[in-house]
Amino acid sequence: MSQRLHLVFGGELVDPSKNTFKNVDDLHIVGIFPDYQSAFNAWKAEAQRTVDNAHMRYFIAHLHRLRDEEQPASTTEVLR
Repeated sequence: MSQRLHLVFGGELVDPSKNTFKNVDDLHIVGIFPDYQSAFNAWKAEAQRTVDNAHMRYFIAHLHRLRDEEQPASTTEVLR
């Protein structure tokens, strides 16, 4: 059975209507979570904590969607 890992992260945006971070060096990595519900709870807590800053945004990245272990590796993943 594969894990469905989720990354919760956020930071200050240049413009609240876009998803471009002001400074990627200042990104807040909340953590990696084993399921969507725990990631959602962490995301919600951070979003509510920063609700007064319209430029702050938090996101959930579905890490399990980035790689499928059942598929053969691409040539960029093979290091020899």
